[in-house]
Order: sequence, then C-alpha cells, then structure tokens
Amino acid sequence: MATDTQRPRPGAAILRTALRRNIGAMIAGTVLMGLYQAAETAFPIALGLIVEHTMQDRSLGSLGVSIGSLAVIITTVSLSWRFGMRVLQKANTTEAHRWRVQVAACGLQPVARDVDGLKSGEILTIATEDADQTADIIEVVPLLVSSLVAVVVAAVALSLADIRLGLLVIVGTVGILSILAVMSKRIGSSTQEQQAKVARAGAKVADLIIGLRPLHGFGGNHAAFGSYRRVSTDAKRQAITVARVNGAYAGTALALNAVLAAAVSLTAGWLAFEGRISIGELVMAVGLAQFIMEPLKMFSEMPKYVMIARASAERMALVLSAPPVTVPGPERPAPGGDLEVDGVRHGTLRGLKFTVAAGDFVAIAPYQPRAAADLVAVLAVNAAPPAYEGVVRLGGQELADLSVEAVREHMLVNPYDAEIFGGTLRTNIDPSGSSRTLSEAVEASMLTDVVALHRDGLDYAVRDRGANLSGGQRQRLSLARALAADTDVLVLHNPTTAVDAVTEQLIARNIAKLRRGRTTVVITSSPALLDAADRVLVLDEGVITAEDTHRNLLAGDEEYCLAVAR
Repeated sequence: MATDTQRPRPGAAILRTALRRNIGAMIAGTVLMGLYQAAETAFPIALGLIVEHTMQDRSLGSLGVSIGSLAVIITTVSLSWRFGMRVLQKANTTEAHRWRVQVAACGLQPVARDVDGLKSGEILTIATEDADQTADIIEVVPLLVSSLVAVVVAAVALSLADIRLGLLVIVGTVGILSILAVMSKRIGSSTQEQQAKVARAGAKVADLIIGLRPLHGFGGNHAAFGSYRRVSTDAKRQAITVARVNGAYAGTALALNAVLAAAVSLTAGWLAFEGRISIGELVMAVGLAQFIMEPLKMFSEMPKYVMIARASAERMALVLSAPPVTVPGPERPAPGGDLEVDGVRHGTLRGLKFTVAAGDFVAIAPYQPRAAADLVAVLAVNAAPPAYEGVVRLGGQELADLSVEAVREHMLVNPYDAEIFGGTLRTNIDPSGSSRTLSEAVEASMLTDVVALHRDGLDYAVRDRGANLSGGQRQRLSLARALAADTDVLVLHNPTTAVDAVTEQLIARNIAKLRRGRTTVVITSSPALLDAADRVLVLDEGVITAEDTHRNLLAGDEEYCLAVAR
C-alpha cells in the first residue's frame, strides 16, 4: 500500500492506481453487469423465437417453456443488476474515501506553500468532489464493458438473421463512438476549468467567513462581497459552458443512437418485405433496435465520464504530487524544552536571535504584527528551514534535523485564529480523549462559565467553526485545547485579544501557574500576560531590541509604554 502514496502522481497514474486496487470488485461487477446486459439483450431475441416457433406450433407446452424462459431472463436481469451495482458502488465509495483521506493528509502535512495557487478551500473541494469523480472510474469501466457486451450480442444475433443487420450495428456503433470521442475531449477540458473556478469560489467563501468580524469592523464587507461575486460569476459562466457542452453531447448521442435504431428497424422491415428474414426475425430485429438504444446511450456516455474522472484526477495530482517544504530529519528533540532562535531571517525578521531556557515563561512584545506572524510561521514549521536563513533549535536539535511529527509533539504553536471544529466542547479541547489536564485547562482558560452555562457541560454541542459561540468563547476554547495538550514547549500567539480585561488578568495568572516548570512563550501586547511572564523580549523591526521584566520596561522605556499600554 505504501507505493500508492508515493510522489509524483499525475492524473493518469491516479486512475491506474484506482483501477488496480479495485480489480477484484471490477471483475465481479463486470461479470454481473455483463450478465445483466446479455439477459436484457436476450429478451427481444426470446420474443422473436417465441413468435417464430411457439406461435406456429400453438401448443401449451411450447407456451409454458416460453413463459419459463422469459421468467428466467427477467430474474437474471433483476438479480445481476442488483448485485452488480452493489459491488461497484461499494468499491466506488471505498475508493473515494481513500482519496479523500490521502488529499486531507497532504493538506494537513507541510507541502509546497503554493500548489499552483491552491488555497485551503480549493483543497477541500478536491478532497470531496474531485475524489468522488475520480472514483467514478471504478463504475465507468465495468459499465463500458457490459454495454459493449450488449452491442456485441445484439450484432451477433442480427447477423444470424442477416449479415447486413449485424454489420449495420457494428459500423454504426463505431461511427457514433468516433464522433462522441472527439466531443468528450471538449467536455474534459471545460469540466477541469469549471472545477478550478468552483474551487476558487469555495476558497473565497472560506476566507470571507474566517475574516468576517474584521471585515465588519472596518466596513470592508461590501467590497469583499463584490470580490466573491466576481469569482462566483466566473464559476457560473463556466458551469453554463459545461452544461451547454454536455447538452450538445447528450443530444448528439441520443440523435445518433436513434438514427442507428431506425436504420436497423427499417432495414429489417425491408428484408422481411423481400422475404429474406422471417416474421420472428423481424420481431427480434425491431426489438433489438429498440433495446440497443439504452446500452448504446450508456456506451456513448462513458467517454465523457472518463474525461471528467481524468480531469478530477489531474486536480488531485496537484495536491498529492506537491513536493514537501522540507525533507524532515530522523532526530527527536531532547526532553527539557529549551528553545533557541539564532539569526533567523524570514519576512520581516532581520537576524532574530533569542533563547528561552527550559521551564521559563517568556513573553515577546512585537511592535509590528507582521513580525509576530512571521515568527509564528517559523516556529510552527509552516515556513520550513529551507525557507529562511538562520537556525531554530528545539531541545538542542536543529529543526531541520527533526521530523515534523517530533517537532509538533514536543512544541505546540497555537495561532490566534485557531480553528474550532464541529463536535462538543470536550472533543474540541481533547480531540484524542487522552489529556490528563483537561479540567485544569478548562479552569486556566476561564472556560468554566461556558461549561456551567449549558446543561450538557463539556458535552455541549459546538457547531462548525464555533458558530454558536462568541468570539471570546472561541478564543478561550482554543486556549483550553492548547493547555490541555501539555506539551514541553507551548507558544501562544495573542491568546486573549477577544476577552475582557478582568478575565484576561485571571487567564494570565492561570497560565503562569499551570505552566510552571514548562517552557512557555506568549507573543502578545497584553499587559496582563506581559506582567505574568518571567521576562519580556521586545521585538521591533525584526530583532530583539530590549529584554527585561514588564514593570522595569514600563518604568524605563517610553516607546514600550506606548506600545503596550491600554
């Protein structure tokens, strides 16, 4: 199974992988669906034989055999369809799940920062719609083969009546597929473009939801809505183009199939009129001409679905084949929790240098918000070692020598906009259910009032993105989750910007108490948190310009007073 997750993985390779690991289900589905199509084809053939022989003999025995034969055919049609589709749809659903998990895993791991401009909302669309459409190839191939079985059986049966009828079906089918194969290429390219535009619209919505409060704050919601409307309009226009192409394809396929069926019926009628085929063979030919329209329709639609599946696979390949930001090392940090930033240059950081000894509680007061964001990106390994100059050491080991999993197990960086998930308060605070400090984390983050407010307590249902919580409640819930993780090193970025001053004071004292003896770094301009820290580092213009206690800095640094006073 490991080979299925290797990179690079172009779209065609993804489809081959999907087909290869579902070969058993596809063979079973193909046999059952082929049996279904063969039984369907046998129905008009049986009717022709009944007319040819039974009606001439006019015996009850022959009639009973005919009725029994039709019953067997109908039963075969029903059961083969039922179990064939069950096998294929189960394989389809399972395969779609596999690709969703793989895309999600890539989205959660550090991959290239910009994957052809894809944003998180676009990756979500790829993990859902594109994964589903790629997995459709599991059903498409067996249905394609089974439809071919129906056409071949019909052509053979008609050839037995008159070779011209069989040749007409074969030549007509080849002609129809040749025309539709050309049209399906246009569908594939149009669909790929539509999927990209819909994904961009989804990403825009996600960005707007995340930034809704700030947008309302400075009156930018109308401009943001206009931006989304333009993106959505592009997606709508492309969807209309795809619908137009699909409509032309479906109309052409239906018209060509009808022409072929009419040609077979008319040719059979002419041959019967000339006395070259019997009445029973005429009934069979007309019945087959009507019947083969359905498998021909299915057969002619398959190229379209193949192109759609390939277009979706190509989009999945953008994520699955994206190179990692860095090749992680095999080392693990030593226990203890010291953190060293040595000469880091990234974004607005200009040779940043500081050390936090194991067990210290240090606050960093950034004068420029951008510098704080750049530092958080480096510590969270969102900007990997090759993306910046300098060295970051954790537990005495350089980050470049550590696996990402080891870094995140040892050091938790909690951003100011940490996500809140649908579930309960408990599952948001302790997703794994293994925290030994859950109650202490709830108390330290002052989330106790939220828990007490609801009858279900920690089992109170939380909507996606914390829609039923206030901004302050969401922030305290995020802080509780960070504290409950109880990692050796904890980095908090603006953990109390949405809470009132009194609550902020209590939270600051609680963090200092709960994290005593554990390494804690708080990037903030909150006086309460700065005062609770053992020492404060002033981050100005990308470097540390001052270091002291909060109160000493207040007493001797006027610029610091202006920056942090409220």
